[in-house]
Amino acid sequence: MKHSRALAILAALLTLISACQSDKKSNLTLLSDAIPSDIPVVFGEGIISTDNFEFAITFSPEMDEIFFTRRKPEEDNKIYTMQLTDGKWSEPKEVSFTPDIGWDFEPHIVPKGDRLYFGSLRPLPDSTKSSGLHQWYLEKTNNGWGQPTPIMAPIKDRFAMYLTSSENESLYFTSNNKEANEGEGIYYAVNENGRYPTIKRMGDEINTIGEMIAHPYIAPDESYLIYDGKSKSGYGKSDLYISFNQNGSWSEAINLGPEVNTDQTEMCPSVSPDGKYLFFHRGGDEAGDIYWVDFTDVKKSLNSN
Repeated sequence: MKHSRALAILAALLTLISACQSDKKSNLTLLSDAIPSDIPVVFGEGIISTDNFEFAITFSPEMDEIFFTRRKPEEDNKIYTMQLTDGKWSEPKEVSFTPDIGWDFEPHIVPKGDRLYFGSLRPLPDSTKSSGLHQWYLEKTNNGWGQPTPIMAPIKDRFAMYLTSSENESLYFTSNNKEANEGEGIYYAVNENGRYPTIKRMGDEINTIGEMIAHPYIAPDESYLIYDGKSKSGYGKSDLYISFNQNGSWSEAINLGPEVNTDQTEMCPSVSPDGKYLFFHRGGDEAGDIYWVDFTDVKKSLNSN
């Protein structure tokens, strides 16, 4: 009897501990008074989302470091960063690798947290002038982030934008292939022992929803892809879409619906490392903020359709 009672108490305690852990607030909730459910709200209002143009946000795996893009009126894009120390977020500041020539935007921390990709118009090594947009990266060391390095060929030798990575280090990005008469859209490159010899265009289920198809976010396990595009059946200038990987085949793209998409521009999606929140830009031509929404139920609902 005593043994059974002790087991019952232990089971109750374990249940309580599990519930407390599941209810533990994310570090990201420290930045917003409004915590979203299925309706998106502005993220970090007055801190990250301001009167400027903010977009393209990414997080360290521990969610204690943030990078995002900000463009002030009459200025170029710049990457800003914040760190969480002793339960308090630092104020946003320009990254230490901000270039003297050109500008940076659209950062992405890989799932392992040891590399940061970003797009830049800075000059390539051994040059004093910008040669256009290229993808760069920094490696994480024990002393912090290293120095910017341009990504390797063949991605280096072509137009590439908004690069994101899966856990197995395959890369997904906006690009084109004029030689093969393939227009702008979503492309990917599979990691082959640290190299990316082949770049492929994703199928029609991804690339034929309409126009301006861009900004792919790939799930760490490659189970889904979120991106933006403009369609006649959409809600605004640009909507967010999702496609699910079903046993190696991508589903037809699904519009995330009127709860997420509006008559404005929604673009540049990313998902918090815990998979709970979807982040994206919403705004017009000159101003816009970063929004977030609880992604768990949204994804479950869409994937069951």
